[in-house]
Amino acid sequence: MHDTAKYLIHTNITADGVVERSDVVGAIFGQTEGLLGDELDLRDLQDSSKVGRIDVQIDSRNGQSFGTVTIASGLDQVETAILAASLETIERVGPCRASLEVERIEDVRAAKRRTIVDRAKELLGEAFDGSMLTSEELVEEVRRSIRVEDITTYDGLPAGPRVADSDAIIVVEGRADVLTLLRYGIKNAVAVEGTNVPDAVAELTTGRTVTAFLDGDRGGDLILKELAQVGDVDYVAIAPAGRSVEDLDRSEVMRALREKVPYDAVKDASTPRDAVAATDGSARPAPPEATPAPAPTVDELADDEPADEGEATADAEPVPATEPVDGSDAGSDAAGARAEAVEEPVEEPTPEVERASAEPETLRGHAREVIGGETGAVRLLTAEFETLDEGPAEEAFDRVKDAETVPEAVVLDAELTQRVLDVCAQRGVDQVVCRGTAQFVKQPTGVRVRTADQLEPRE
Repeated sequence: MHDTAKYLIHTNITADGVVERSDVVGAIFGQTEGLLGDELDLRDLQDSSKVGRIDVQIDSRNGQSFGTVTIASGLDQVETAILAASLETIERVGPCRASLEVERIEDVRAAKRRTIVDRAKELLGEAFDGSMLTSEELVEEVRRSIRVEDITTYDGLPAGPRVADSDAIIVVEGRADVLTLLRYGIKNAVAVEGTNVPDAVAELTTGRTVTAFLDGDRGGDLILKELAQVGDVDYVAIAPAGRSVEDLDRSEVMRALREKVPYDAVKDASTPRDAVAATDGSARPAPPEATPAPAPTVDELADDEPADEGEATADAEPVPATEPVDGSDAGSDAAGARAEAVEEPVEEPTPEVERASAEPETLRGHAREVIGGETGAVRLLTAEFETLDEGPAEEAFDRVKDAETVPEAVVLDAELTQRVLDVCAQRGVDQVVCRGTAQFVKQPTGVRVRTADQLEPRE
């Protein structure tokens, strides 16, 4: 009853003599019977479980008895107070005179509420201590869980989920590097986990485009040398000197992968990281200089593109005229003809000159020429929108994959497929302009894709 009681009546009892518990209980039932009417009869209330059992604690000392009486009540406040007051009418317990005094009526629910409040204070101070997260911490926590879910293993090595089926892979040093690349949307990285390159990685490099993306320290040099001995490396990218791949932000990672160099360019270097173009742009090797064209001879000037009269007089040696045997003025006639040729040169530019003059200077211009002209071709462009390579559109994948210099932009007079888009992302192509796009399973964030119709209004 105590568990369901609403109130507890606490009463003190004093008796002039030695009494026992049974004497107290009998006195309560006997002397309150019929006192409060049938509705508040103590026996009936107990039978209906509206009043609990009577708990008595009694002790006798020096010929007197002292104790307490506790009664649990499920009645309302008024009825409980009437029942408590009736206990004070008891005058005798057994053969002894006695007196009962109600000490207090305890509201059990109030006590429970106090207990709840005290416990809630403890929980608020302990259970939530240090666990309140800011918005930034919440976002980072979710990102971290996504990265952990995305990372997989390839033959026991940390790897991105696309390593097994991708045409190109990126080999990094450790698990932290794989997580960093995953955070930036690159899911085809696999870690070697030390300088001892596993056989699984060596086998994985066969038949794929492999980029070694390593730290800018001596450990990265050693891993590159061993990887080249046991596997096949196509390109090399190195983090800035003294830094690790895991320390780079997204722009630094993308720049490093765009500026990767063919392995053949550094394989003979004693320190590959010094030979590779620094991915932070601080030590990028100078671009190969174009071979200067040989100076034109006098005959070439006369035959192909005559100089003006002043230049011919100052720089070219005059060709002596052949005098005829009969002493005629043929020499003078020849000189006159040459003078006329100098005064009225016939401008017939070579095909190379025609191509240079017709080369578009903007991405929009190339899109108009390739896509607008319905050429069915693919054109690879530099950052200055100069043509690197050009060929049939169906060869787009191979031309982007095999390009010695990574193109800045690709113009494609065909539908852009997932396969071509993936190789553009893997090579570090910045943007692609195409006639249309296929349905992409996943579009890399590092490549900007536009159709010719989207490009035209923006330029």
